[in-house]
Amino acid sequence: MIFDKLKKFDIIFDSPEEDCPPVFSSGDVVSGRVVVDLSGESRVDSLKLHAEGFAKVHWTESRSAGSSTAYTQNYSDEVEYLNRKEVLLQADNGEVSVLPAGRHEFPFSFQLPEETLVTSFEGKHGSIRYWVKVKLHRPWATVRKIKKEFTVIEPIDINTPAFLAPQAGTKDKMARTWYRNFGQVSVTAKIDRKGYTPGEVIPVFAEFDNSTSRSVEPKAYITQTQTFIARGTMKQKRAVVGTLSGDIVGARCRETWHGRAIKIPPVGPSILQCRIIKVEYMLKICVDVPGTSKLCLELPLVIGTIPLHPFGSRTSSVSSQYSVNLEWLRMAIPEQPEPPPDYSSVVTEEEAEQCNNAVVLQPAEDLSGILERPLMAFLQEFRFRPPPVYSEVDPNPQPLNMRPRCMTC
Repeated sequence: MIFDKLKKFDIIFDSPEEDCPPVFSSGDVVSGRVVVDLSGESRVDSLKLHAEGFAKVHWTESRSAGSSTAYTQNYSDEVEYLNRKEVLLQADNGEVSVLPAGRHEFPFSFQLPEETLVTSFEGKHGSIRYWVKVKLHRPWATVRKIKKEFTVIEPIDINTPAFLAPQAGTKDKMARTWYRNFGQVSVTAKIDRKGYTPGEVIPVFAEFDNSTSRSVEPKAYITQTQTFIARGTMKQKRAVVGTLSGDIVGARCRETWHGRAIKIPPVGPSILQCRIIKVEYMLKICVDVPGTSKLCLELPLVIGTIPLHPFGSRTSSVSSQYSVNLEWLRMAIPEQPEPPPDYSSVVTEEEAEQCNNAVVLQPAEDLSGILERPLMAFLQEFRFRPPPVYSEVDPNPQPLNMRPRCMTC
């Protein structure tokens, strides 16, 4: 039978390293070969290749039209990024081709669009995927199909001025019970740049001023927000991917962080250029204020793929010394002392109320720190040059004594 003659049907991508799947970006050439292994002579009408790339989102929501009427609302959308067809085997006169027994390889090659593609991604309500599909047509036989995905990573270079700019902010909140005020809690924080890569450590410089009569505990979180957009409606999925706990700040005392380190785990890069899927990151410095909602200061982050150049900005040289740990390239977290908290413990009551009252923003039904499916991102290995020989001196040195300073002393 014909089915018995096809021993192997496979797609093999050309890769610079054996046993390592290739990674592509805009303008790259995707090449490989289709392997057809036959146990006997076989007649073939055609062998056709189709390369595609799509961003797709889909979710459903239950709606009520009355006390006894309910229906399901579907939301879906898609964006096409790649559509390329190629004929690998077909006779010019329309007749069939005869392939003898043995192994046959049909090479293929096509160039990805020069315009910016979007990084491959897998999420709960959507995905960004690229693949090659091959169909083998034979007379009086079922069409045989094979499909293989490949990864696209769009480079994000954090050595650009926008991503090297320091991020800073300040925020305060009054602690009160009923109509009585118990004092104010304020947070001032700064990080040396906006752009980082997985595996780096972010030194957080912050000052916590507690003017209340109760102790407070500052914490910092790295949060990831996945946004899916369809028909003017958004669906968001939030997660905490990194945590940092500080020392308790006593009543009417002040605490300073002189570059407290929070590590970025092996997460996928930011996705900002897709119309229907976005992946964004934020550094939140939070304090639980007695008698009121949580005080949170947010500093935006961009997770890139091209690390900081060791001879780049002097303001960024402090963090660059943390970039030598390449555990993130193997997509494994070297150490996890404790699981991250739920996102609900990070968001403030005002933010939660805004989400509930928003017309287009639907509340995330699961805010756990663990994503349902991991991001599909294979980041290229980057080589680091040795760090500069000079040392940087802080123009405003801090005293060695880092104990809390009480304002009553």
